This record gives sequence, C-alpha cells and structure tokens, in this order.
Amino acid sequence: MQPDGGRGGGGAEAHYRALESLYLAAPINRLFRSRLEIPEEGVARIHFDIDETVYHAAGAAHGTSYFKMLDDAAFYAANSLVTDRFLLTTAFNLLFTRPLHAGPVIAEGRWVSGRRRVLVADARLIGPDGEEAARGTGTFMRSRMALSSLPGYADGA
Repeated sequence: MQPDGGRGGGGAEAHYRALESLYLAAPINRLFRSRLEIPEEGVARIHFDIDETVYHAAGAAHGTSYFKMLDDAAFYAANSLVTDRFLLTTAFNLLFTRPLHAGPVIAEGRWVSGRRRVLVADARLIGPDGEEAARGTGTFMRSRMALSSLPGYADGA
C-alpha cells in the first residue's frame, strides 16, 4: 500500500520524516520527553520516559500520560496514510490495564481501517517490564488544514 497521494517509496519516507518533525515542533511535546518513529505505513511508535513529574497522588503515572501517548501513536499511524491533510481526533476509547511507574515506555500505534474521510487506528502502551499497560482505539477525520502549512512538517520533508 502507498500513502494517499501515490508518492511511492522515497516520497513516503519523506512524509514519515516530515510527520516526525511535526511531532517535535508541537509545543505540547516540550512537556513530554518523547520521540516519534514511523517505520512504515500505518505504524507509529512513541518512545517516552515516565518519571515522577507525571505521577498522580498515589505514585503512578496519571492518565493524561496514557491518553497523550496512545492518541499520538494512533494518530500518527493513521496520518502516515494521508499526505495532504492534518487529521483530527474525533473519538478515543481508552482501557487502563496496569499502572505505569518510572522507566521507558513505548506506545505502538497501528492503522486499522478507513482511507477517505475517517480513519481508525489503535494503540497500546508497553511498560518498562515489556507488559501492556493500556490500549486504545481512535477515530480520526481529515481536517481542512494542509500538512504543508503546519510549522515543523515542511522542515522534515
């Protein structure tokens, strides 16, 4: 499968690198020590570190961290298929299965279905012990915003 727009191999890689650059440029990511990796169409990984700065009162990661990384991983997995428009999250369902404590965590996102107007992707969080800590599924809709107009995207293309 080729990403929307038929860019082929080199164009797809440029799109993935531009999305990674867009992720780095987002002001919210100054609050989270994280890195986006898009290895192939429909797949995205967010590498991040949990530390005490994101703990709730009971000493484990607050749900905002779970949602942020799961939404981002699913979002970028879906947007890897769309080369012209920025997607918007329209819904996201989240299931917490275990608390996360300090250490490296990976959010793995995968595109599930849809290519035209609405795309569906899911994601899971893998904790420092290699066990799943949460999973989620999101729906994403094409916006009117051109990717090429967003700060960061053009820098990575």
